[in-house]
Amino acid sequence: MITVLPVETPGLGDRTYLAHDGSVALVVDPQRDYDRVTELADAAGVRITHVFETHIHNDYVTGGLALAREAGARYLVNADDEVSYERVPVRDGQVIEVGDTMRVRVIHTPGHTHTHLSYALEADGEQVAVFTGGSLLYGTTGRPDLLGPDHTDTLVRAQWRSARRLAEELPDETAVYPTHGFGSFCSATQATGLSSTIGEEKRTNTALTAGEEAYVEQLLAGLDAFPAYYAHMGPANADGPGAPDLSAPSVADPAELRRRIEAGEWVVDLRDRTAFAAGHLAGSLNFGLDGQFVTYLGWLIPWGTPVTLLGESAEDVAEAQRELVRIGIDRPAAMATGGPGDWAGGEPLASYERATFGDLKAALGDDDLVVLDVRRDQERADARIPGSVHIPIHEVPGRLDEIPAGRVWVHCAGGYRAGIVAALLHARGRDVVAVDDSFDNALGLGLCALPSETPASSDNRQEINA
Repeated sequence: MITVLPVETPGLGDRTYLAHDGSVALVVDPQRDYDRVTELADAAGVRITHVFETHIHNDYVTGGLALAREAGARYLVNADDEVSYERVPVRDGQVIEVGDTMRVRVIHTPGHTHTHLSYALEADGEQVAVFTGGSLLYGTTGRPDLLGPDHTDTLVRAQWRSARRLAEELPDETAVYPTHGFGSFCSATQATGLSSTIGEEKRTNTALTAGEEAYVEQLLAGLDAFPAYYAHMGPANADGPGAPDLSAPSVADPAELRRRIEAGEWVVDLRDRTAFAAGHLAGSLNFGLDGQFVTYLGWLIPWGTPVTLLGESAEDVAEAQRELVRIGIDRPAAMATGGPGDWAGGEPLASYERATFGDLKAALGDDDLVVLDVRRDQERADARIPGSVHIPIHEVPGRLDEIPAGRVWVHCAGGYRAGIVAALLHARGRDVVAVDDSFDNALGLGLCALPSETPASSDNRQEINA
């Protein structure tokens, strides 16, 4: 009997897999902090003998090479991938024997990248599973635009053909195990569900229910921005990253924290946005561990800027540090624990207001009010507050001078991104209010213009509050 165990990385929306027969195990697409995988193998009493990569990843730094070296396992990577380390090169059609019972067939499934591979797992003559990486996801596929616009058209059509190939060559009962699609920006559209089979995907996945042109049109229309740090992941993975250093950073006192802030470094408060707004170290930023912490920090930070972590406990700092190594931010500059009073060293704490969309509606008559919408373009296209300034969260640091003077009410869809931007603006001296509310409430209050009410020629990015 084969057991497949997923290792969740919700902060990035990805999964790693450990599959074993009770004796030996294979691993697919391990994250950088692979100790989670070895702990799972130890608990199951199995030995890792093979580590497979479906592709050179764009959204995280792999732990594959370091894991294979530590476990004494074979590291299998597409023979056509240009990498600077020794690996077991594999190609389409090869069959790899793992222990006495498992056989893995290599299937070339380009689309997410040109050299993307899927791995079909067979045991005792039965097709058990297919590990699809960034190819066939639950209800969707991996996005084809991460290698740049010159490749997108070729890759999106290859993605459609790859999905069809998997559906044609594998039995309907084959379990599908993708790496992306659980919130990852590597997913072309929002994936659906937590498990699936080839048969289920045949019934529900657009790549398998629509013709090529319809699939291409629908997928490309749904693409939006992806995190800026992705640009650094491919080169890091091609170079062969080593094991991460998860030892605790040095502890900074209030004077050091102030020096780091004044030097332009990022001092990041890990508490939730409610606690941060109520009182924080002046000049610090807020990326709460209760949301997509690493995605947005990695997206907004000027790459290479030193990061100091402020957490209520050493465990909070360790959690943040673990998430950061997954995208190649290997060592925090320093850390501090406790609360803002401990970090400020007697300095007055900074704070700003939080509000609801009801509060915003009541304040709309104020002369100096600016409404800043930091949602993505596609969210904005569905509904918007008329007269609001639209700057997607990832563009805010480079477009600060486009935010009009006045009191800035920042909103997103649920409050997390608004909290990040409110903290960023407040650290730069702006008077801010963080709208910590569901955008559904803005709709219910009649605050929004819907697409049918928006002139087709309107450029939302340039709208400002009158």
